[in-house]
Amino acid sequence: MRNLLIVFLFTAFTCFGQNTVPTEFSYNEFLGQVKKFHPLVKTANLEISMAQANLLRARGSFDPKIEVDFSKKQFKDNEYYSLLNSSFKIPTWYGIEVKAGFDNSEGVFLNPENTMPNQGLTSLGISVPLGQGLFINQRMADLRKAKMQIRLSQAERKLNAIAVLYDASVAYFNWKRSYNEVKLYENYATNAKVRFGGVKSLIEQGDKPAIDSIEAGIILKNRLLSLEDANLKLAKAKLELANYLWLENTIPLELSDTLIPEDKLEMTIQETLKTNDLLNTDFSINNHPKINALESKVDILNVERRLKANSILPKIDLGYTYLSEPNAFDNYRFEDYKIGMNFYFPLLLRKERGDLKIAKFKLQESKFALELEKVQLTNKIKAQKTEIQSLQKQRTFIKSLVTDNTTMLTSEERLFSFGESSMFLINSRENNLVTAQLADIALENRFFISNSELFRIMANPD
Repeated sequence: MRNLLIVFLFTAFTCFGQNTVPTEFSYNEFLGQVKKFHPLVKTANLEISMAQANLLRARGSFDPKIEVDFSKKQFKDNEYYSLLNSSFKIPTWYGIEVKAGFDNSEGVFLNPENTMPNQGLTSLGISVPLGQGLFINQRMADLRKAKMQIRLSQAERKLNAIAVLYDASVAYFNWKRSYNEVKLYENYATNAKVRFGGVKSLIEQGDKPAIDSIEAGIILKNRLLSLEDANLKLAKAKLELANYLWLENTIPLELSDTLIPEDKLEMTIQETLKTNDLLNTDFSINNHPKINALESKVDILNVERRLKANSILPKIDLGYTYLSEPNAFDNYRFEDYKIGMNFYFPLLLRKERGDLKIAKFKLQESKFALELEKVQLTNKIKAQKTEIQSLQKQRTFIKSLVTDNTTMLTSEERLFSFGESSMFLINSRENNLVTAQLADIALENRFFISNSELFRIMANPD
């Protein structure tokens, strides 16, 4: 398809002035081009990549860490101190942290608490939170939310992509409508020219009054005026459609004049958009991207609520570290250890209680939005199905009107050839037929847009 567009893009200039055969640019091919190359669709795909990068960052909080702290002071040939503190930490899921270390020190002016054996001191310890941070902490919350964010991003990617495809579809349908209107006015302008010439011949032969030439001339001028306006609309519709035509490396395309819209689109549109299955069966909204996105937001806010609820607990961190010389690590002595405890608890908890209430309100708000969206989606689908079915019936009526008006115009032209009618009556009959045919084109456009609207509601661009 890409090569086809490139060929027509260049032949439109190199073959200027030559007769070219129009090539049909089908709606299915157009959608495939938009899905593959449009920048906004590619941007929608980046949402998942960003969510995966965020998940990688969240997992980094559980990465083992090596820490080394070395300081030394030398003054006037005296080594005041030389301190080495090194550790290897392993964070775990439930806030427990395992730590191994090696410390060494020497010097004349050491702080007594830094005095160690000559070979240094090894340690192996564990830190356990007994209040805040045991069952959920910021590290755990970030990882859970990052996993949920991937599901949210997948749903939002579909919603963003479907919005682009819908706008592109409307542009295609408007292009087809403008093209059909141009062809309609071209046909009537040609007929008006032929009729004007015929009337002039009849006037010269004395078979018609001269006033008929003025009437025929007015009809011709009106048809040419309508044709010019239709050509303007078609030119603008082509430019609007070109906004959705791209190649790789974000290279924009222009729509060649040799490309025309799909003629029998009404026969293929429902299969292309997969709306034919929905019209015959019930559609489950449980896997709808909008519902999935809101459910993911509820899950994320629920994690946030649990984290805020955990902050009400007192913060109690207990630590135990076994100490040993490097060559005596296998000879366990319970008496050689270091323990510690941190305790923190605000008396009034106003900040923590306020944060928890806000988290609960946000969660409840998202749940309301989820339930509302379920009802709205169900009703939108029902309304759109009803509209499509109604438009199908209206198209049957309008086609019957076109047929009847065509019969009336043909009969009036036959009477005119017998001298029993006038240009005024022919013009009146023809105007009625043009109005009916324009209504048919407009109704066809509404039918296409209605199907694409159902496609957007379904939100399944794949």
